[in-house]
Amino acid sequence: MIATTPPVKKACDACHRRKVKCSGGTPCKNCGATNLQCTYLSIPQKKGPKGSRAKVISEIRDTQQHHQQQPPPPAPSQHQQAPLVTPPAQNRNEPSPFNFNSPLSSTLGRTPGLLSRQTIDACLAFFFEHLYPTIPIFRREKLSVLIYGHESVHPDSYCLVASLCAFVMVQPGMTLNVSGALGESYAGEPPQNRYGFASMLLEDLLRVRQGIDYVDDPTLSTVQTSFFLFCSYFTLEKQNSCWYYLREASTLAQLMKMHEESSYFVGDAEENMLKRRTFWLILLTERAYAMERHRTLSVHPTIELPAAEQVEQEVVSGFVHLTKLFCCIDDDFMALWNKTKSECSPEWLSGLQRRLRDVLPQNLDATEHQVADIRITQQWLKIMVWQLSVAHGHISSHSQEPALSFTYPIEVARDLVHFIESISLASMEVHGVGLIEKLFDIACTLMDVITCVPLDASQNSSQSNEYLSAVLQLVAKLRGGASRYLPLLAARVKEFPNQSPRARQMSLSIKQGYAGASDHLPTPLMPDTNGNPHFANLELDMRPIHRPAMDEQALIFDAYSSTTQKAQTPTDVSRSPNHARTPITPDVYGPPGLGPLPRNVVTGSNMYGHYPG
Repeated sequence: MIATTPPVKKACDACHRRKVKCSGGTPCKNCGATNLQCTYLSIPQKKGPKGSRAKVISEIRDTQQHHQQQPPPPAPSQHQQAPLVTPPAQNRNEPSPFNFNSPLSSTLGRTPGLLSRQTIDACLAFFFEHLYPTIPIFRREKLSVLIYGHESVHPDSYCLVASLCAFVMVQPGMTLNVSGALGESYAGEPPQNRYGFASMLLEDLLRVRQGIDYVDDPTLSTVQTSFFLFCSYFTLEKQNSCWYYLREASTLAQLMKMHEESSYFVGDAEENMLKRRTFWLILLTERAYAMERHRTLSVHPTIELPAAEQVEQEVVSGFVHLTKLFCCIDDDFMALWNKTKSECSPEWLSGLQRRLRDVLPQNLDATEHQVADIRITQQWLKIMVWQLSVAHGHISSHSQEPALSFTYPIEVARDLVHFIESISLASMEVHGVGLIEKLFDIACTLMDVITCVPLDASQNSSQSNEYLSAVLQLVAKLRGGASRYLPLLAARVKEFPNQSPRARQMSLSIKQGYAGASDHLPTPLMPDTNGNPHFANLELDMRPIHRPAMDEQALIFDAYSSTTQKAQTPTDVSRSPNHARTPITPDVYGPPGLGPLPRNVVTGSNMYGHYPG
């Protein structure tokens, strides 16, 4: 007869107080993990109203310390004012409640020394210099107080700063001095690169977050933490995780009633301003991601747009422009896009194209980084609506509406190329993989038109080739473009050469959202350099790309694979027949006619970056 372990009849005092399942034994698993005394001394009492469980562990610890004649330090009187906290830039030599190098309390569950002050300072500097215009959801002074002040001991604050640092770690152009990334008290294995370090931070904050009742008592920080979890996992190519945390962010925002205008009539004005911006950031991010991955919407434009303040008028104006652009994409569009609705009229589609064209003024009051994101997103949305028009059979060679013609993607590509010629590479590169995926979708649609639609040899044919060449060059130059998206585009170019009349009579078939559709597809092998010539007039720009000089003491890890953190040499994510990873070389990326890529582009990384919009 097989012996079975009898069920635990009585939970220990600590587990009973915390309302968690007790495993029995002395100590039980929960008490052993939190270094609490495991006792069975309490007398069962009648059930009553449940109170807050956010500070249960600390209360138990204080009680046990009292019995051991080790009273906790006296709490300040309620009539005493909290000491003023000086921002770190003005008070660097004074001790901070956020103890970076000494072991932290096991109550919080943080890994001692994992996140050093030097790393936090570097991440904040990078965020406010490069990413803040796209994600204007903080006040720098208030965030510094939250991180370095008396509130820093709260687990919610740690989760926010850890998620923000993980998000920054995976951004294009972010450098990391590995020797200073960890605190002196860190005892584990050091990360191999920035991506490994970001993954360690994510795992650590998620463990800490389990001890916070953030669902029943959500705060703005918990909403923002979930949003940065989405951005980080998106860059790390974990699509299920990133979608989960984006939905978590939208759900927490609605639990806080951030979707109700009346909730902004009470409370601190500055806090409400940041809540409003956070809500709209989640809305536009969800719509961009939902279009790429065929998801549904959970957030809708139910509150007023953020007001442009005099201090940040340019930043907020650009943020509002991007928000208005995505408000054109509504539930009706997504129902058609996801094929839960099957009927739409040509008039509705042409009207949507006009809204996308007219929703923005000719001259945008925004930063250069924002203008790059807004204008490229505008052209991408036009292509997405055109794809929907193809899917519903409303494209015609005789249409009087340009947006419903077969050659409309060539017009969009023309506007895109003229725009990208006027802005810097850095203004586009800071947006990471989100922007590259939009360029990828535009290029794929243009290829379909070139391949399947009869084009006038004197105009459309040559122009479309030139526009495609310009887009491919841009994808090659952007960090992260050469490692995954350019191989996919080059493989499609290989299909171009023998364009027989029969091939030109093929029916146009559009796959909605090319980039998202390729998530689970292996990157194809590059075209054989001995194959047939392709597009002899598509030659990539061979001029070197000049990037800002980097600190010689800082190490930047450009290579990343979702299956390894140790790769220091860029590798092609495609598989050869023997399943070995093939090193990337200029020749591999050089299909005939397309030309080899600049060496400094080929050795670029899979550094994807953030996603908003």
